[in-house]
Amino acid sequence: MNFDFTEDQILIQQTAKEFAQAEIAPSSVERDLKAEFPAEIIKKLGELGFMGMMVPPELGGAGLDTISYVLAMIEISKADASAGVIMSVNNSLVCFGLEKYSSPYIKEKYLIPLARGEKLGAFALSEPEAGSDATKQKTTADKDGDFFILNGIKNWITNGHSADYFLVMATTDKEKGHHGISTFLVEKGTPGFEHGKKEDKLGIRSSDTSSLTFENCRIPRENLIWEEGKGFNFAMNTLNGGRIGIASQAIGIAEAAFEAALKYSKERKAFGSHISNFQAIQFKLADMAVKIEAAKALTLRAAAMKDANKKYYKEAAMAKLYSSKVAVECALESIQIHGGYGYVREYLVERYLRDAKITEIYEGTSEIQKMVIARALLDEN
Repeated sequence: MNFDFTEDQILIQQTAKEFAQAEIAPSSVERDLKAEFPAEIIKKLGELGFMGMMVPPELGGAGLDTISYVLAMIEISKADASAGVIMSVNNSLVCFGLEKYSSPYIKEKYLIPLARGEKLGAFALSEPEAGSDATKQKTTADKDGDFFILNGIKNWITNGHSADYFLVMATTDKEKGHHGISTFLVEKGTPGFEHGKKEDKLGIRSSDTSSLTFENCRIPRENLIWEEGKGFNFAMNTLNGGRIGIASQAIGIAEAAFEAALKYSKERKAFGSHISNFQAIQFKLADMAVKIEAAKALTLRAAAMKDANKKYYKEAAMAKLYSSKVAVECALESIQIHGGYGYVREYLVERYLRDAKITEIYEGTSEIQKMVIARALLDEN
């Protein structure tokens, strides 16, 4: 598989890198401390076309391929994984799902402003009793003439406070199990729709995460996405692309941790020599570099398969599983190389570890990725 990037892909990567280092990185520490949402940064990402990268221009997007998206996500996440996940959710879970499965009415009214970055989206699948087992949706949507009445609670929703539009999975027919789950687009401010408190998280603190509550919330029938009973399929198909986004986020974190360790090893002296001259440190750096390149290869392969309209769910799961593992390992090794300095906020690398851990949990835990991969292998052979 050829990964010689095109001129356009290289330009996107360079644009993302320059923006990330000039506009995102300088405020990342303060926003992490204050758990402050990067509203202005997200607005500028929208102006650059990075909030609807793979959406066609006629629907408000940049019309780029998934490889370009991966390259941009890595650079944004290297500067700040919080900005990375906000961008990933809007691109992978919201815009992708609406472009592929929604009606012309939904595309015109909601997708275009989302793809332009004028509005922000969120994806509401998880519930207090439905995390990894997404089939156990307790949120219900009962028909009432030209409306559906939503009742229930969602939790761990990224962009939960800041989003304008929410894709909400709810049960429309309890007798049909997961075939009775449907997806609805709910606007912020709809009567009966409330946000819970923002979660005080270990990492990605500059992105907001909260619960959502629906109490007799009336949703117009035309805000049904795809068709009744297709909500579980919608969620799973959308999450396949989302895993490419999170794999890219994880690679960005890993690269940031590696680059910090490499730089520090050339500056820090011990026993009369720079620690980069010690084989123990060299081996750590070599292992980190190899793992990052392997993670990139897996992620770019999944992206290329998606662009070629091939089945890619197994490859996306592999990319997400491995890249998230590498992010955690590289962050830990970077802290080890920094010694005591790695344990304090001043040197930033402790944040990489805090940010890395969530990539092994959200959009399908590592254990779920292994289940997806194993089932695909068994089906193929």
